[in-house]
Amino acid sequence: MTAVLNAERGRHGSGTPAIPGGGVDAVLAAATFEVLVMSTQLVPAQGSLGLHRQVNYRNLRRGVRYRVLAPDRARTAPALGPQFTSLAGAGAAIRTVSEVPVNALLVDRSVAVFPADHADAGPAAGLTVLRLPGVVATTIELFELTWSTAAPLLASDLPDTAELDARERRLLSLLSVGFTDEAAADELDISVRTVRRMVSALMNRLGARSRFMAGVKAAERGWLANGGRD
Repeated sequence: MTAVLNAERGRHGSGTPAIPGGGVDAVLAAATFEVLVMSTQLVPAQGSLGLHRQVNYRNLRRGVRYRVLAPDRARTAPALGPQFTSLAGAGAAIRTVSEVPVNALLVDRSVAVFPADHADAGPAAGLTVLRLPGVVATTIELFELTWSTAAPLLASDLPDTAELDARERRLLSLLSVGFTDEAAADELDISVRTVRRMVSALMNRLGARSRFMAGVKAAERGWLANGGRD
């Protein structure tokens, strides 16, 4: 699907090479009912397609629907935690996937905004606006396809700091070496219900759909480095 999108964009040329007066904020401010965002960024950014814009909050307050796709790693990126918490609290729907296919912004299903070089550009890159129906429709299709397989991210999944506390780290270590929920509860001197609630919260934070996937993602983050014993 990403290849199809790139072909569409190439076939129709670069569209509008620069956003007219007001930049991307002006494009967003013109939204009447929906903004869709696909972002690969793991750090807050005001440039390019970054989410750190006051216009997004103004739009949410006046009823514009927001859906945001971000990488699973964003769940545990400390710099993004407060930003996603604020967006979710304001009413944005946020989901994460292992890999976001492209950086793009879609406004009212009629305007698509991309980094000017049509690649995963950094925060300082310019932007290109495309209103060609074929490009917009293909980008929306790619968004919806990715959204359907993504894991929801709730404000409650993102505390102000995305770091694990000592008990969460200990629980992950115990489960990684084969402790059952009951054995882990006994070791930590907490209830089995608390263990299962903690596991569910950790899975949400990691964007994992299973305990096995949670273990893999936790290992990738270095959260299991200490093994089963402190």
